[in-house]
Amino acid sequence: MVYKRCGCIDEATGRQLGRRCDRLADQEHGSWYFAAQVDGLSGRRERIRRGGYATANEARQAWRDMIPISAEQAAGNGYTVARWLNHWLETHQGLRPNTRKCYADHVRLHLIPHLGRIDLGKLTSRDVARMFSALAQRRTRYGVPIAASTLHRIRATLRAALNTAIREGLLQANPARLVRLPSPRRPYPVVWTDRRIAAWQCSGERPAVAVWTTQHLAEFLDFVRSDRLYPMWWLIALRGLRRGEAAALRWVDLDLDRHELTVTQQLMHTGQSLITCPPKSDASHRTIALDTETSRLLRRHERKERQRLGSRWSETSPVFAAPDGNWLRPDHLTTRFHALVRASGLPPIRLHDLRHGAATLALAAGTNLKVVQHTLGHSSIVVTADTYTSVLPETYHHAATATAQLVIAQARRTARKARTPAACSS
Repeated sequence: MVYKRCGCIDEATGRQLGRRCDRLADQEHGSWYFAAQVDGLSGRRERIRRGGYATANEARQAWRDMIPISAEQAAGNGYTVARWLNHWLETHQGLRPNTRKCYADHVRLHLIPHLGRIDLGKLTSRDVARMFSALAQRRTRYGVPIAASTLHRIRATLRAALNTAIREGLLQANPARLVRLPSPRRPYPVVWTDRRIAAWQCSGERPAVAVWTTQHLAEFLDFVRSDRLYPMWWLIALRGLRRGEAAALRWVDLDLDRHELTVTQQLMHTGQSLITCPPKSDASHRTIALDTETSRLLRRHERKERQRLGSRWSETSPVFAAPDGNWLRPDHLTTRFHALVRASGLPPIRLHDLRHGAATLALAAGTNLKVVQHTLGHSSIVVTADTYTSVLPETYHHAATATAQLVIAQARRTARKARTPAACSS
């Protein structure tokens, strides 16, 4: 079916007149559309409407051109990028809650505002490149450009959605595949030395990822000794748990007689509610050894929690609970940690930086890299070695001294050998 319509507005209602406009008899007014019914992706008949044609014959020809193509392609021609992205999110199965939330945020905040009105079949690499050029000019709420790593994650979301469209027969190629983006730079942990602290106090300059020295950590743990969550700060700082893992830890996950805890789940806030879900990866499901002091702190914490909660306490209660005994939101832990760091007067670090520090301390103590990988729950030892092995200053000095001593000892042996023949000849 072909028909004519325009964009004129009804003054009484404020809505478009569409096909009711009296001026449509004028050949120069309005444009021609066609409408057709096709089998959609859900198996139901769906209405496709295309327009903007100058004459009725052009609209009829466009309708005829659509007839020979497959039902999937016909349905695809009726999808805008926005409609497809929403359909993809609704039907994509097996996503972890945090992955689904990340995808949904990318779709809502970036992809639909920039690409949503474009017909799916007409999306080009140029459209995608134009979107990323615009995103690169934006500033975050902190006043800095969007990080290159964030741009790569947004493109990964778009590529995943368009790859599904290819598998459904709606696209022949993925327009997001060839778009070039700036290479992300991985931030490496930097130790808070005296000079860096002085620069921070003077100008506010601070590393993106920072690690405390052992002295800093000892001062912080002493400062928060009276905090109700003191055992948790201790546990994260020494054993490197992720905040969601610490928040989801239950008493049943502890075996303090054997000095062990098992990471079986993590706690996440999806935007609507708190949920427990499996750890980040298979490697994150792990058993972590505890030292005697950590076990002692957790035993004392358990006695206090049993007394505080009374009948509300159970083996499946959270180890680190809110005042009412319920789960603590992971973002609350971050907020609380930042407040404690500010109050302590120590150089600033993030809560996640305690995890960096735990790896650094373990390596400085001579722990095998494979053991550190297991403790942190990394699937690859490369991640542990490449990201989490910032070295404390004392370790640098030890390595420098050992290297110098090796060279000096060899030089002395060489000197003795050089003097020996002269002594014999005399």
